[in-house]
Amino acid sequence: MTKESRAHSRKKSTSFRIGKVRALLRGRIWYLCYREHGQRRQPRVGPDRDTARQAASQIAAQLEVGAPSLLGFEPLSIPELRDRWLTQHEFVRRSSLPTIRRYRAATEHLLNFVSGQGHLRYASDFRPADAEQFVRYLRLLNVAPNGHRCARKRPLLDNGIVYILETCCTLFNYAARHRHLSPYAENPFRTLEISRIPIENARPIDIFDEDTERAFLDACDHWQFPLFLTMFCLGLRPGELVHLLLPEDLDLTGGWLHVRNKPKLGWQVKTRSERDLPLIPELVAVLRQILAGRNSGPVFRQRRCSAGYEPPLAWSARAQLEQEVVQRARSMECEGSSDQERKAMAAETVWRDLGALQVDWVRIEFMKLTAAILRPELTAPKLLRHSFATLLQDANVDPLIRKELMGHSTAEFSSSAQGLGMTTVYTHTRPETKRRQLTAALAVRPAVELARRWLSIEHHAADEEMAIDRDVSTSVAVAAVDPLVIGGTL
Repeated sequence: MTKESRAHSRKKSTSFRIGKVRALLRGRIWYLCYREHGQRRQPRVGPDRDTARQAASQIAAQLEVGAPSLLGFEPLSIPELRDRWLTQHEFVRRSSLPTIRRYRAATEHLLNFVSGQGHLRYASDFRPADAEQFVRYLRLLNVAPNGHRCARKRPLLDNGIVYILETCCTLFNYAARHRHLSPYAENPFRTLEISRIPIENARPIDIFDEDTERAFLDACDHWQFPLFLTMFCLGLRPGELVHLLLPEDLDLTGGWLHVRNKPKLGWQVKTRSERDLPLIPELVAVLRQILAGRNSGPVFRQRRCSAGYEPPLAWSARAQLEQEVVQRARSMECEGSSDQERKAMAAETVWRDLGALQVDWVRIEFMKLTAAILRPELTAPKLLRHSFATLLQDANVDPLIRKELMGHSTAEFSSSAQGLGMTTVYTHTRPETKRRQLTAALAVRPAVELARRWLSIEHHAADEEMAIDRDVSTSVAVAAVDPLVIGGTL
């Protein structure tokens, strides 16, 4: 064999072409070279020539018909994938910070699991068998229920495991859409059939019956009663309750409470669904009593405000508060990891200086009252929302009106058991219908009776105070004209 033929044979053995795909041997490893969607790709195949030829043939056929190629994806580690997914939620989908925190906490378990598995270098390496192993890992895991390092740890509940798996499944759906998984690989978490995992050890939902409702409101002091009466009568989320602002969110004259998003003040409704809630006369009277003519600031203020404390921003208008958030966010440039987080931190300080409550404070007050009525196992204020929804069900309130009163999104309602679907789009509830049904549902509840009693006590106390003021005024008037009285007084 001549020198030229030997060189040609060596060159031929280190490369070949099939259609639009060229295979190259580098050292002992075969690589494929081709262009897809205007980008040059050079995936690694392995040391076997026949395997490289089969892959090249398959990819050439896929490129010819415009299908995603077998190796045409961007390998990405699971920590990098998680960071990109959370970034998309923050800057593209504009998910709320609490939602992003829940996603980060759920996927942290996946990162901890992957860190102990040496073979899971990329997200595309995660197989259905690894997903099953991850479930076994979660079953053996002990966690602190509130996330505090000093709290007593316990195994994850079934609800928590299902939520973690659903979040991880969504993460890998994102990976598939952005081509970080093999084009023909299935989401490994879908093979688990998460919806069929039984929920056996979930915490029970305790609905307040009439006796518990009466005992709970009876145990409330003067400051707590209007707060929890509002939750009983309207089913508000704690976050909605503490972010009600005067005067735009409360119309006592018309008898309406408006739950509105306040994005410039760093708060939005959980489902972004704003709603208008009718107020029964007893609740209107209670709210008018505690406001005492105040027309600015939060509807429900900190306990110390009832003792004479005046918050720094108490009389600021909405526009001034929004500008204050912007200014404080600028001064926190070194404190937050993103603009959204800095804005949220600044907004929290503005709400604090406005005299607003924190959601955790509502929970603490709720737990104090449940302990006082010997029901310490009731620890979540959202039980009042569960009770409100059950009350509407018991009173046969129309499903569409229940959806509007609860503030559930249309998508949630359309997929629910009622199955009304597009009917919700074409049906428009009149305000008077909503008010009539809610008033009828609350008419026989102990909360309304106790509200009337609370108002009578307040009116009696106010009458006594007015009587004392009249007696003092009369004494002063007599003393002004009678020297003997003046002398006796002195």
